[in-house]
Amino acid sequence: MMDPNSISEINENPYITKNPSSQRSISSVQSIQTTSSTELGGPKPLRYGSVGPDSMRLSTSYRDINEEEARLVYVNDPHRTNSSFQFAGNSIKTSKYSILTFLPRNLFEQFRRIAYLYFLVIAILNQLPQLAVFGRGASILPLAFVLLVTAVKDLYEDYRRHRSDKIENNHLSMVLSSESSNNFQSKKWKHIRVGDIIKVSENESIPCDMVLLSTSDPTGVAYIQTTNLDGESNLKTRYAKQETQTRNLENGDIGVIVIKCEKPNRNIYGFQANMDFEGKRVSLGPSNIVLRGCELRNTKSAIGVAVYTGKETKAMLNNSGAPSKRSRLETRMNREIIYLSIFLVTLCTVVCISHGVWLIKHKDELDLIQFYRKKDYSGSEVENYEYYGWGMEIFFVFLMSVIVFQVMIPISLYISMELVRVGQAYFMIQDDRMFDEATNSRFQCRALNINEDLGQIKYVFSDKTGTLTENKMEFQCASIGGVDYDNGKASCEDGGIEYSSVQVDGVTLRPKMSVKVDIELLNLSKTKDTDEGKHVRDFFLALATCNTIVPLTIESSDPAVKLIEYQGESPDEQALVYAAASYGFMLIERTSGHIVVDIQGERQRFNVLGMHEFDSDRKRMSVILGLPDNTVKLYVKGADTSMFNVLNNSSNTTNKNLTKPTQAHLHSYSSKGLRTLVIAARELTLSEFQHWQSSYESANNALMGRSNLLRKIAISIENNLGLLGASGIEDKLQEGVPEAIESLRTAGIKVWVLTGDKQETAVSIGYSSKLLTNEMTRIVINNNSKDSCKRSLEDALGVCKKVKNGVSGTINSQLALIIDGSSLVYVLDTELEEQLFELASKCDVVLCCRVAPLQKAGIVALIKKRTDDMTLAIGDGANDVSMIQRADVGIGISGQEGRQAVMASDFAMGQFRFLVPLLLVHGHWNYQRMSYMILYNFYRNAVFVLILFWYVLFTGFTLTTAITDWSSMLYSIIYTSLPTIVVGILDKDLSRATLLKHPQLYGAGQRNESYNGKLFWVTIFDTLWQSIAVFFVPLVAYWASNVDGSSLGDLWTIAVVVLVNVHLAMDLFRWYWITHAAIWGSIIATFVCVMVIDALPFLPGYWAFFHIADTKLFWMCLLGITIGALIPHFVVKIFVQYYKPNDIQIAREAEKFQDSRVSRQVQIEMNPIS
Repeated sequence: MMDPNSISEINENPYITKNPSSQRSISSVQSIQTTSSTELGGPKPLRYGSVGPDSMRLSTSYRDINEEEARLVYVNDPHRTNSSFQFAGNSIKTSKYSILTFLPRNLFEQFRRIAYLYFLVIAILNQLPQLAVFGRGASILPLAFVLLVTAVKDLYEDYRRHRSDKIENNHLSMVLSSESSNNFQSKKWKHIRVGDIIKVSENESIPCDMVLLSTSDPTGVAYIQTTNLDGESNLKTRYAKQETQTRNLENGDIGVIVIKCEKPNRNIYGFQANMDFEGKRVSLGPSNIVLRGCELRNTKSAIGVAVYTGKETKAMLNNSGAPSKRSRLETRMNREIIYLSIFLVTLCTVVCISHGVWLIKHKDELDLIQFYRKKDYSGSEVENYEYYGWGMEIFFVFLMSVIVFQVMIPISLYISMELVRVGQAYFMIQDDRMFDEATNSRFQCRALNINEDLGQIKYVFSDKTGTLTENKMEFQCASIGGVDYDNGKASCEDGGIEYSSVQVDGVTLRPKMSVKVDIELLNLSKTKDTDEGKHVRDFFLALATCNTIVPLTIESSDPAVKLIEYQGESPDEQALVYAAASYGFMLIERTSGHIVVDIQGERQRFNVLGMHEFDSDRKRMSVILGLPDNTVKLYVKGADTSMFNVLNNSSNTTNKNLTKPTQAHLHSYSSKGLRTLVIAARELTLSEFQHWQSSYESANNALMGRSNLLRKIAISIENNLGLLGASGIEDKLQEGVPEAIESLRTAGIKVWVLTGDKQETAVSIGYSSKLLTNEMTRIVINNNSKDSCKRSLEDALGVCKKVKNGVSGTINSQLALIIDGSSLVYVLDTELEEQLFELASKCDVVLCCRVAPLQKAGIVALIKKRTDDMTLAIGDGANDVSMIQRADVGIGISGQEGRQAVMASDFAMGQFRFLVPLLLVHGHWNYQRMSYMILYNFYRNAVFVLILFWYVLFTGFTLTTAITDWSSMLYSIIYTSLPTIVVGILDKDLSRATLLKHPQLYGAGQRNESYNGKLFWVTIFDTLWQSIAVFFVPLVAYWASNVDGSSLGDLWTIAVVVLVNVHLAMDLFRWYWITHAAIWGSIIATFVCVMVIDALPFLPGYWAFFHIADTKLFWMCLLGITIGALIPHFVVKIFVQYYKPNDIQIAREAEKFQDSRVSRQVQIEMNPIS
């Protein structure tokens, strides 16, 4: 026992109560830190299996300061600070272009697409006299149009960024003038420099990353809202050091202060620095810095010094957005484009070889024959034209063929895909069925280039807390002193007891949230004389004090009553503090140096002598309090796996007696799906406290290895603890989660849950969410060595084989694999990965417990490296970011844990259940539409090229074209582009109701039914027939007539446009007025354009259309071409639908007759899910 007089000296000593190191001694090891490997000295191989500190929360760790990396900041002396180092100014620039750089940089970015380079080369070749086929202006038009549209879009987006930057940079802040150091003056943000002292008032934004020097609060505390930085709305506490807090900074009482801090990095949750002040060195940590973009709340003013400005602030360093991903469909499309390129080269080769043969065969006639005349007889003397010989002529003809047939590679497809994706995103965002009323948020599309991937997902990797559950914690039960209090006996509502309110200055304070209480436990908490009562009071005191919660007083409808709202970064802590308040232990006030708790109507003040916050290695947090009775006590709470190891079971018989029943209660709580924490405490002797304090001061001021030293000190003090009890907190399932999981599994999607919770909790949630069922055979792997993991995997594979073969007595029984993070340490990144993949792929459900963030990403990588199946990861917290970015599709939940997951995701939404309409409805539609649009674009362009090819064969391989240059260029831009875009946005093969009613229909995307090699070649053969029909019907009809080539060219132009649009109309599933306008309007627009082109006397083919359109034969040819070309397509379509229908076609037939009596008897039999 510590001497009371000594303790009194500690509590009354102003150095102890005000020394920043002892007010809030925070372990600098936190669980969410973000430093890239390149900042640590170069890239390092990523190991998913490790569970050390570097693996936790995005594979990050604290960086230690060394002399080379240190940044020196002279407070209130920006000239000296920047004279040697030239730190970045505070002006930010998120825009990409300037007036001078826009054109070259934008063109460079656009020409990174190989297809654009291809068309640029084609356009350049067409400018050469020897190769000119089209008009020089017409040949550039398609590429110029695509480049212009993209450039205008990029220009508008960058204009908005410029405007936003200008507004941001011209904000005003109060900055202390370095010339007259007692005068704050307004200064634009862009003029702030490192070393400037800045004053921020309440509700103002922080202009740069600055270290707090003082605040309006006497204890130096400031409340910060970081919504703009990480999306978290709860207030965070930041502190000024007492050495600077006690100075009158506004009157120039500054002194010489030098801050040595780490170089700028992306770690928004970490900061290391030292402050030299009048010969004393004081350490600075994450609690002493406020970051740009945050807002000052509940604090009248704060003064700080700028340490990072502009592009070097942590907010700007993290402003990189989600990683770029590419659609699987677009990747596969490149294979078909290669086939089309080979086909194009084949056509060009046929033409040039045939041309060479023709030249050799007619070599004696070339002097006079048209197009090839070698002699010029127009002058008095016979001269030779430029003739390069048949070898060069063959080469020139090959290049000319490439120019003529260039449309084979569809340049318009790329811009059409972008426009279609924008339209699809609009309808996904506007879908009211994916609107979350709780957060008033709509669905977000953060990556527009992978919409169609949503229709091909095979694996869903989901976090549990906040994703499947609400992450709104509610205290349910407690085990105290070996007794289980489950709140089931009585509640405050039952007894009508008023206990959770206190009177302060005539105003009643009451917690904002009420918690049901156990009457027996409530009565015990009021008992001071018995050991049992003291144990209960100690337990609730630990809940009220061992946390980082900030109590805020808010107004209520009753002027005489004010509500206390507890804000903090952890929903678990909030639930525990509300529970303590409901039992009469109400946290009233928290400063950097003390805590005020109202205990059963008696207000008591506890000096905060030290605190070690939670970190992922220790899995616990602790606080050292100076109690009113002049004792010092350590309170610790944490996960059971880490807490039972630090209990004093050797000499403390009470602990021995309590451990076993408490563990049984914990198992019971976990089986109910509750989140559990173990609470313990011990009294510190004077020597123990002084030894801890001196060790902490030494470690906290260390330049190298600070984080490891602080962690060791925390571990050294957190031992020989006395067990107080354990808590059970309920995290309820989100609405619709069981139904959503059932629908996804019915759709053939494998749902894996990856959670950091203990196994019992995860299994319980698995059953309640219908992820696990009683009929499943469970395979559990919990091992602590590589050899035992290997044996367990081998045994599990044997069990799988028996179950699947029916040896176990249950034929085709479903399998569920449950594996913990400890086992994954020895499996991931080792040769055992292959066995785990084999085992997991045979299981219907996989549940991973106690996994670290990098292990989540490792599980996703396990599937991606060994299969082509599409993966989707969904989560809500920063610990899910690595998993979200590793998957093909990443979805962030806008939940209680901030917006880190949202900011790193491709899509974001408010509830897990929205995954069903997103995948089964929008994903299916997007995949079906985009698949058809790609194939249709291949068909549309190929049929046009083949018409040109057939014409070349009948014109001596001269590569003259009957179709005008402008019609060739406008074909893909105006004549046929709009209908395919409209259909790609609006067409629906099945209704929403059908897709939701029959989730099996989603399997069409998984099986690549709408886009595959077979469909591509069927489309090519259909294209070949249609081109023959379009070309030869007019040729035969007008063979003996005097109609010229230009007139036939107009007929071919109109015929092919009519054909491809009618073809599209035949394949449509649903008609809207805009679809009619696009399809029939495009045909009308073609007629108009052809007439305008032929009405211009300076263009070839003047009045040609009006000559041929004046005959009945013209219109008969149009009708005959359309019918003849589409008959095979129609016949095959009917045959497949009636004799070999797929699931989609069966469901469509059922939709047609859904209102008839017959349909009520129809059962749709789907293809088996593989």
